[in-house]
Amino acid sequence: MKPLVKPPSLKPGDTVATVSLSGGYAGDSAITWRYMQGKEQLENLFGLKVVEMPHTLSNPEYVYNHPEARAQDMMEAFADPEIKGIFTVVGGNDTIRLLPFIDYSVIRNNPKAFIGYSDTTVNHFMCYKAGISSFYGPSILSDLAENLGVPEYTAKWIKKALFASSPIGEIKQSPTWTSEHLSWVIENKNTARTFSPNNGHETLQGGGIAKGRLIGGCIEVFDWLRGTELFPPIEDFDGAIMFFETSEEMLPPSNFEYILRALGVMGVLERLNGMVFSKPCNNRHYDEYKAKISKVLAEYGRSSMPVLCNLSFGHCEPKFIIPYGAIGEIDCERKAFAILEG
Repeated sequence: MKPLVKPPSLKPGDTVATVSLSGGYAGDSAITWRYMQGKEQLENLFGLKVVEMPHTLSNPEYVYNHPEARAQDMMEAFADPEIKGIFTVVGGNDTIRLLPFIDYSVIRNNPKAFIGYSDTTVNHFMCYKAGISSFYGPSILSDLAENLGVPEYTAKWIKKALFASSPIGEIKQSPTWTSEHLSWVIENKNTARTFSPNNGHETLQGGGIAKGRLIGGCIEVFDWLRGTELFPPIEDFDGAIMFFETSEEMLPPSNFEYILRALGVMGVLERLNGMVFSKPCNNRHYDEYKAKISKVLAEYGRSSMPVLCNLSFGHCEPKFIIPYGAIGEIDCERKAFAILEG
């Protein structure tokens, strides 16, 4: 994989934009309060000025029916020199519909921090195609609007990844985790979710230390990219470390296996230096997923490739941030993961 252009770091006082590129939940009158809570916490905690793009708060039906408007918001946010970063509001399931309306030159010529996860995997590969590093991490409604404040762990890695230029370094697992979903109703505004103790990273297979540039996302969404202009050239997986997580739909283990096997057939798995997987949403299918990973990698002669599981990113909170194209490191003996670039 060739190095990606790194966007400038954010700093307090910068203007950042919020975009609804998938679900239009922020424009739902029953949920807008939560968006505003996330916006306020983003401003207060990081000293940013947050603005909406023209369709960020449009009603959900309009957002769904007008992918071209969503794409327009993304293009305008990248093109505006006053906007230094772009935060996605939430995920969903149809961001792929923006594809015909994207001008990659706009992204390429205006590198800036772009952050989100889940269905936003599609947008990350738009940035990737444009040659820009983006950040797989928190969204407004799911993370930054957390009742009673943004978790300390999430805030720490936002500051480290987006506001600093020094190497991110070793990323230890969050001491606690949750996938509990409290309804986004204002009656829950002062109700905290229940967090459980975490149980450490797990080396599934392999030994020693593996390094490589980071590429991946939500595994279901990544699979949707096959056959489109967004799927990377096969040689881009040479020496890479692939990161994957699963969504709140809690992908059945058989489907998880089929997606991994497809990557094996395509020649992706044989090119990797290693893989890292998040804790699954609700910790569902954790052991089953591990069995499928081992099975498929064995099918393609990769039983000794380093694989680290149970990391704190994806559809469990709190979470850290992964910059696409940065050099990651798996230490199998220490069960440790690090990002060696800023």
